[in-house]
Amino acid sequence: MTRDEFNDFCANLKATSHVVQWGNADVWKVGGKVFALCGWNDGKDAFTFKATDLAFEVLGSEPGIRPAPYLASRGMKWLQVYDQRGMSDASLREHIVTSYELVVAKLTKKLRAELSV
Repeated sequence: MTRDEFNDFCANLKATSHVVQWGNADVWKVGGKVFALCGWNDGKDAFTFKATDLAFEVLGSEPGIRPAPYLASRGMKWLQVYDQRGMSDASLREHIVTSYELVVAKLTKKLRAELSV
């Protein structure tokens, strides 16, 4: 997946917003909360997303995937795909959607209603 494909995919999820921050990373949010970001790893795109407990445990040591720098070190379950062999584009899309859904589930009922999510 390219950075442009990542941004297009995230833009098509309902009620998302995009900002560029943290060293020129594309950061995607829903309800003001981050669900995915694309930054760099050694000059290549690296895709980061919130993961379920199971996905974090299973995928965290796969080649091309690691616990997300900074986020996972603070006890959060975030993964980073930093090499193409880490995950197919289809799997990456599925995990981004799961991340989005995990974040939406933590929003208040009022905010979910306002965003229609």
